[in-house]
Amino acid sequence: MSRISVRGFAVASATAVTAVGSVVGVASGSTAQTNDDLEATAAGTTLLADIPAGQQAQVQTASLTQQAETMAIAADTSAKKDAEEAARKAAAETAIAKKKEAAEQAAKEAQAAKEAKERAEAEKAASRTKTASASASASDFAVQSSYTVAQVQAMARQMIPGDQFQCFSNIVQRESTWNYKAMNPSSGAYGLVQALPGTKMASAGADWQTNPATQIKWGLGYMNERYGSPCGAWSFWQANHWY
Repeated sequence: MSRISVRGFAVASATAVTAVGSVVGVASGSTAQTNDDLEATAAGTTLLADIPAGQQAQVQTASLTQQAETMAIAADTSAKKDAEEAARKAAAETAIAKKKEAAEQAAKEAQAAKEAKERAEAEKAASRTKTASASASASDFAVQSSYTVAQVQAMARQMIPGDQFQCFSNIVQRESTWNYKAMNPSSGAYGLVQALPGTKMASAGADWQTNPATQIKWGLGYMNERYGSPCGAWSFWQANHWY
């Protein structure tokens, strides 16, 4: 069975309307066409009424199908465009969010670094204060030709902060057993805290070889400067057996 196009259907319908209008015109006397003219016009046109009923249904079905396909294609194209636009927006939002997150993280790290620096500076300042305090008290002791262990420990108790004395004592006990003239024959380390070389203690006083107060002063300053406190130095010593 042959299929009649939608366009043919539309042309046939328009022709039929024209033909009907011509007939109405003749009846009203507004058109001078003869019956022969009408018959000639009608003879060259295929009217919808002339198409069998079954084929009329096929024409209408084909028209509706084509319309549906056209609408589906248009809808699909629109949906793709919407999806692409949504994807672009999502990508842009994700990029902005990541950039914002990176900026916030950088700000947090900068703040943490600043706080750490401030703490370190505060600890150094406290350390310098402790050292200065010890320096002031070191000169309070009368110089003697020799000192007993008890005398040296008594000096240390007066020069070392109370909460730090035991840590300082632990280190000195293991380094020199409180002998201010102790010297390591292998390395040359000297004194209560076994300074290496012993001449380092000259920064605390010229009598570093014979005055335990000078050695205590230097040892406290060293521990504060390098480990934050004698207890910080003791923690390191326990892990490494040197400081």
